Amino acid sequence: MTLDKEATILRYCAAWDEPDLARRADLLGPIWDEQAVYCDPTVILSGPEALIAHIDAVRAAFPNSRLELTSGIDIHHDVARFGWRRVFDDGTVRPDSVDFVEFGDGASLRKIVGFFGPLPDLANQDV
Repeated sequence: MTLDKEATILRYCAAWDEPDLARRADLLGPIWDEQAVYCDPTVILSGPEALIAHIDAVRAAFPNSRLELTSGIDIHHDVARFGWRRVFDDGTVRPDSVDFVEFGDGASLRKIVGFFGPLPDLANQDV
């Protein structure tokens, strides 16, 4: 299966909403490098099985929610970024967040780095 980079990211996002572990593995298998790294403020992990299990834990922690893109997918060279948030069935939402992507061979995912919530206010920084 050959996907372009945007399709790879959309497939990755769909995996976060897939409740079935086997189907989630089918979504991620073709796009996730065996040694790929996922990192967010709560975890750093490597490999597809670890990511599949982490998604399962997040889905359990935030039931009745789905991942919603809040931006287009911005891609250049072998990197990308996109905004997202979790939206609950009752209409509540988690803060907007952003993921940064590094692609491996072709359009496979080599690394995902996620940040939760808005950027810090510059007034609170020593610059």
